[in-house]
Amino acid sequence: MSETSQRRFSLPGLFKNWLSLAGAILAVASCFAFILLFVVDLLAHHGNPYMGILAYVVAPGFLFLGLGLVAAGYWFQLRQLRLAGAAAPSLALTIDLNRPRDRKILGAFAAAAVLFLFMTALGSYQTYHYTESVQFCGQACHVPMEPEFITAQHSPHARVDCVACHVGPGAVAYFRTKVNGTRQLYHTVLNDFDRPIRLTAAKQRPAQETCETCHWPNKVTGDLEKVNRHFLTDEKNTPFTVKLLLRVGRGNPLQGQPGGIHWHMNTGSKVEYIAKDELRSIIPWIRMTDSNGVVTEYRTPDFKDDPSKYTIHQMDCMDCHNRPSHKFRTPNDAVDHALAEGYVDAAIPWVKSKMVAALVQPYATKEEALKKIDAALRSAYPNRSDVGAIIGQTQEIYRLNFFPEMKADWRVHPDNIGHKEWNGCFRCHDGEHKATDGKSTVKASDCTACHIIMGQGSGPELDKLDSQGVKFAHPGGELDAGSKCSDCHDGTL
Repeated sequence: MSETSQRRFSLPGLFKNWLSLAGAILAVASCFAFILLFVVDLLAHHGNPYMGILAYVVAPGFLFLGLGLVAAGYWFQLRQLRLAGAAAPSLALTIDLNRPRDRKILGAFAAAAVLFLFMTALGSYQTYHYTESVQFCGQACHVPMEPEFITAQHSPHARVDCVACHVGPGAVAYFRTKVNGTRQLYHTVLNDFDRPIRLTAAKQRPAQETCETCHWPNKVTGDLEKVNRHFLTDEKNTPFTVKLLLRVGRGNPLQGQPGGIHWHMNTGSKVEYIAKDELRSIIPWIRMTDSNGVVTEYRTPDFKDDPSKYTIHQMDCMDCHNRPSHKFRTPNDAVDHALAEGYVDAAIPWVKSKMVAALVQPYATKEEALKKIDAALRSAYPNRSDVGAIIGQTQEIYRLNFFPEMKADWRVHPDNIGHKEWNGCFRCHDGEHKATDGKSTVKASDCTACHIIMGQGSGPELDKLDSQGVKFAHPGGELDAGSKCSDCHDGTL
């Protein structure tokens, strides 16, 4: 083989072609995009859980694509030279700036390369901001995140970006969210994610990193008026309203004596506990350290273990406010709301029980549920002209709170505020937690500790307000003093 032929087969020469050059530009652009995304995310106010997908999956993907084009150009160059024979003219790329045509081609290619890099930078930056949006978090992974996305749209935090609560500050949280975003992509592609998706208390960020960036724990809230409008499941859908004063109180001793519900966030004392399950619904051990440093431990009778064997948690906002945004309303409460607001006429016989019964049937898909709800209610009220309003409202309740494809509804996502459908307050305030010194007990179900019932019932009875508070009168008669609300109220009653 001649010296000229050897030069034509030289390694550098084989990369001198337009395909390899385009691949090199793409590889450089992907590296540029990775660096830009990394710097933008590093300097951002808070992290982005999906940046791991962009920076560590998408950008490297284009890098390998560019390198693949470089290799493909090399292979085509080598193949054509071999097919043409050693004496064939070289196909290698040569640029002679003395030739006008070469100058024009090189100028156009340089301009296109600069434009491509600019569009890469602009696209990377805009994509970064899009991945921070609620729409991306909730709709890009439509099936997995649909329950969280829809319920968030009807919560007090509807205008708060998902990443503002679900991503933490600091290097550890930064790295964790990148890995987590990539892991989510992996499980979404394989369709092997959990159904339902749970954010257990062990995996959520501490309230100090989330809630307290907006909510000041030292704020004096005082007492708040609350009106709960309910309807019984009898033929007349008998209304039963409870007007109460919610004693939220304060937790900062510098602004007055701590008391009310927010005593639990008393900045002068500390409450710790042990939970025996991931959702922290079973709490057998509590330790309270007051402002003077006096420590008191409380245990349930069946808990005799050494506390050092367990993880001890310090109580914070999320122990009670565990569903601040993604709240799945129970069918009972959702239908009560529809009747109270007049979306459905409460004078329709048995309408509450019929709506609740239609909602809680087992359905495989949302489409099936909507069809069967329609059929069930039309069958229950065949001669009513307003059956469309009943059906429409029942279907809307289902759309907003039931997600059969993800097996998600109120039954798998307990809400610890209050004590009606779930134990909530009664996880500790059940009268079973006795002090180890035998001198005290965690205060049990004393209604006046957290709220004062000002009035209850309906009609003239409800108008008899008492500022000192009245004893709760359970519809249908008194109950056993040792029973809990959640023993009967399971979300359907």
